[in-house]
Amino acid sequence: MSDELFEGLPEQAAPSRDQGGRPRLRRAERSQTELRATSLDELISEDHPARLVWRFVEGLDLSDLYARIKAVEGRAGHPPADPRVLVALWLFATIDGVGSARRLAELCVSHAAYRWICGGVSTNHKSLSDFRTAHADWLDRTLTNSVAVLVHKKAVRLERIAQDGMKVRASAGAASFRRRETLGDCRKAARERVRALKAELEADPAEASRRERAARERAVREREARVEAALAEMPAVEEKRKPTQKDKARVSTTDPQARVMKMADGGYRPAYNVQLAAETEHRLIVGVCVTNGGGDQPHLEPMVDQVAARYGRLPREVLADGGFVSLDAIDRLDAAGVTLYAPPMKPRDARRAPDAPRKGDSAAVLAWRRRMESDAAKAIYKERASTIECVNAQIRNRGLRQFLVRGLEKVRAVALWHALAHNLTISMTLQSTAVEAA
Repeated sequence: MSDELFEGLPEQAAPSRDQGGRPRLRRAERSQTELRATSLDELISEDHPARLVWRFVEGLDLSDLYARIKAVEGRAGHPPADPRVLVALWLFATIDGVGSARRLAELCVSHAAYRWICGGVSTNHKSLSDFRTAHADWLDRTLTNSVAVLVHKKAVRLERIAQDGMKVRASAGAASFRRRETLGDCRKAARERVRALKAELEADPAEASRRERAARERAVREREARVEAALAEMPAVEEKRKPTQKDKARVSTTDPQARVMKMADGGYRPAYNVQLAAETEHRLIVGVCVTNGGGDQPHLEPMVDQVAARYGRLPREVLADGGFVSLDAIDRLDAAGVTLYAPPMKPRDARRAPDAPRKGDSAAVLAWRRRMESDAAKAIYKERASTIECVNAQIRNRGLRQFLVRGLEKVRAVALWHALAHNLTISMTLQSTAVEAA
C-alpha cells in the first residue's frame, strides 16, 4: 500500500488529561428496572451447606409434627408453613450463628441461602419463634435417632464419653429477682391494674381501638401470670436455703425458673446449666440435659443413665472434671461396669499422697485414686478437654451465650437445636473427609 494515501493528514496524538475532557466511565445505575429469568435453585451452588441441611431434614421422621397440623383437606383454615422448611431454617440458622427469630425472618427475605430453603414459603418471626420452642420432645427423639443410626452402623462406638456443664446467661436481669414479700406486693398491684383497666375499658369502650385494647389487656395479664409463676417457684428456692436465710430467697419475675449462678468469669448472674455429653472419637453430642441447678455433681450418673437409655448401651469410660466427683457415684458406676476418669481432690495434708487410701474408701474408690495417678489414665483424661470443652466452645461460637427464651422447657428446646446442629456439622465434616479420601 502506498504511503501517499496518508500524506497531508494532521498528527494524531493521544489526548492528554491536561487538555481537559471528562473521563468516560461505566457508572453504577440501580434505578433501572430489569427482568431476570432465574430460579431459586440457581441462587446457591450445588455444594452449598444449605443443600446438605435440606438433605438431612428430608431423611428425618416428621410425622409427629405433621400430626399436629389442624389445617387439613376438607376443612377451613389457613395452611401453615411446611414443618420441613421450618426445621431446615432453624438448623441452618443455628449453624450460621443466628439465634433471633426476628433476624431469621429478615434473612428469609434478603439472604439467598435462606430464600432457597424457604422455596417461596412465607414466614414471620412469631411463627418461627413458636416453632423453635414447641417441639422439645421431638428434638430429643431426633437427636437420639440420628446418633443411634451411626451407632448401629458402627460408625460411632460410644466406648468413651466426656461430660461437662456450661452456664448460659438467662433472659432475665438481676433486678427482676424479688423476695416473697415483694412478690406479694407485685401480685396485689398486678391484680389491681387488671381491675382498673377492665373498668376503664367498660366506662369508655371507644377510647381505644380493638387491637390496642387487646394488647393492653394481654400485657397486664401476662405481668400477673409472671408474678404468680414466680410465687409458685419460691418454695423450691426456699428449700435450698438454710432455715435462717429462707426470707432472703429471691425469684425472678421475668424468668421464674432461672437461677443466679456463679459463671466462668467468677461473677454471679441469672443462668441455666446446660449439661452435655459427647463421644470422644468424633465429638458427637450424645446427651443433653438442662437444669437450673448450679452444681455439676448431681448430673454425672443421670447423664450416664440417659446415654444408656438413648442407645441401649452404657459407655465403658466416662471423663469428667473434679466438680462431678462423688464417692457414692464412683461405687455405683463401678458396679455397672463404667470406669470414671476424673481428678481426685488434693488432700488437705500436703504430706499425704493423692492415691493414698483414706478412711471409708471402698475398693472402687481406692482403685480410682490409684488409677488417676498412672500415666495411662492421665493420657486418657486429656481427651476430656479436647472433646467436651471443644464442643462447648463451638456451641458458644454459634451464638449460645445467652438464651433469648424463658423457662426450662423452652431453654431445653434451644439447647437441643444446638446439639442437632453441632452433630450435623460433624457429619458434614466426616462426609467431606470420606469423599476426599476416596
